[in-house]
Amino acid sequence: MTAWLARLVAGRLIRLAWLLPLAAVGLFALISLAPIDPVQAYVGGRTSQIGPEQRDAIASAWGLDRPASERFASWLGDLAGGDLGQSITFNAPVLQVIAARLPASMALVGLAFALSFLLGTLLGLVAGATRGRWPDRVIRTLAVVLAASPGFWVAILLVAVFAVTLGWLPACCAAPPGQLASEVTPADRWRHMVLPVATLSVVGIAPLVLHTRQSLIAFLDSPAARHLSAHGATPLRLAFGPGLRHAAGVALTLHLAGAGELFGGSVLAEAVFAWPGLGQATVRAATGADAPLLMGIGLATLLFVFAGNLLADIAARLADPRLRRIA
Repeated sequence: MTAWLARLVAGRLIRLAWLLPLAAVGLFALISLAPIDPVQAYVGGRTSQIGPEQRDAIASAWGLDRPASERFASWLGDLAGGDLGQSITFNAPVLQVIAARLPASMALVGLAFALSFLLGTLLGLVAGATRGRWPDRVIRTLAVVLAASPGFWVAILLVAVFAVTLGWLPACCAAPPGQLASEVTPADRWRHMVLPVATLSVVGIAPLVLHTRQSLIAFLDSPAARHLSAHGATPLRLAFGPGLRHAAGVALTLHLAGAGELFGGSVLAEAVFAWPGLGQATVRAATGADAPLLMGIGLATLLFVFAGNLLADIAARLADPRLRRIA
């Protein structure tokens, strides 16, 4: 086991070594071509109060008066020393901004990952065990609707129903507005997480339902399942017994490989619910053309997606030893 795992990790790290520079160049080029003036975004409504000399001074302080190639080379040099630069939006080091906001984002993504995996796998097993009957048709219809529903629309719908109409849950933020951090109880934090986590979970449920259903159907049509069925095993018993072991590996691999979509969905969820995570910071950095922060968040996202894909590859090889011969 150690040999194939070491070979797999080494191969993926080699790919990451050439992928990171390419991603950095592409991301910096896109940010440089954005039609947003960072100085104007920073000044905002104070345009009439700031003269050309002050605008030039701000641009010079941020290095915006230099060519893009020089700014990128300077950023690479700082990155080699472990410095991601200074955020224009938050007036703080990029590493400090990411470190302060990453836990809030990971709490949402982690809970949504677990919830969508459990619900998606469960519904997929039920659909596969009842194929052709009404539970299967209802679950497949639900999966198609969820797959076609934009995340921001789901978020607005949940707020309208559970926060505005029913008043059961808060509509925004990670804690009651106006309260000190020491005054916020764990119950308050959990209540504020319900709607963002529910919104983010929608991203991963639909593909899991459909893939788990197909994996279970393939197992139920196998000679082994037919043999067990001939001895009195019902489809539901097969689904939550040997069928679960057959489908869980595929479901987990698929879900880990889709971790990037889940992380990307958190940008919309955090923007709608004013959640103080990296998603909200990404929106503010994009609207303010904050190149250092966007570069830092982009690289952090790439590493997150890389870790998800690596774990998916490991899970697939643990489930099917034949794959261990593939690097």
